[in-house]
Amino acid sequence: MHLDVLDLRNFYYRSALGRAAQKVIRDELVAMWPDTKGHMVVGFGFALPLLRPFLKDARRVIGLMPGPQGVMPWPADGKNVSVLCEDTLWPIETGKVDRLVMLHGLETTEQPSVLLDEAWRVLGPGGRAVFIVPNRAGLWSRSDATPFGYGRPYSLGQLEAQLRRHQFVTERTMSTLYQPPSARKVWRKSAGFLETVGRKMPVVAAGGVLIVEVSKQMAAPTRPGLTEAVRKPFKALEGIAKPNPKPEAAPSRTMVRDVPR
Repeated sequence: MHLDVLDLRNFYYRSALGRAAQKVIRDELVAMWPDTKGHMVVGFGFALPLLRPFLKDARRVIGLMPGPQGVMPWPADGKNVSVLCEDTLWPIETGKVDRLVMLHGLETTEQPSVLLDEAWRVLGPGGRAVFIVPNRAGLWSRSDATPFGYGRPYSLGQLEAQLRRHQFVTERTMSTLYQPPSARKVWRKSAGFLETVGRKMPVVAAGGVLIVEVSKQMAAPTRPGLTEAVRKPFKALEGIAKPNPKPEAAPSRTMVRDVPR
């Protein structure tokens, strides 16, 4: 089930560990999407900590928050962009979203399949989506001290397979949060060093979260028969599409008898 919005707010905005996690994940997202000018950027779950860099240039920014989680006004220094909604019914038109990021949404929902269908629906042609989930093999999914210790953790193969079943094409994968999920000062001081070293390690070995960027797969429509006329058909096929006209009947011969005069 979804976490409570107050617990998420306290972690990301009022704890040193949460602020460190927020910065690491947000930096990776901004590196993926350096230019969102004129785009519609949407976050689902508790993606608000990741959306601030896009407020300046994006055409529109919306933070969708699931009903069981609750909603909070955001940003505190501007017009509110937070919206309370259902997992399976987003107040967004089909195909209008250019960039979609999901944090604390997929692993905590009770209807992941329907949620992914809704994400596919709102994403527009050429749009990109990023799914951020706890890494099953990482330390963060094993600690109750962070929101990543709740819900269903994923392996990279499991996440990619689930996204593929919902017609998403994987474009990029990575892992981050190599620092331990601990608030101790010794780990906070060495967090930057651990993140730098961790990027050189295998993705399934150390990272606390998995990040997968996908695009929307569009199936080609199928239509019966030819969609356009063949301009230069083979001569061998002449007469098949248009059969020869029926030959005229031969003139009948009338027998004339000599009538005696």
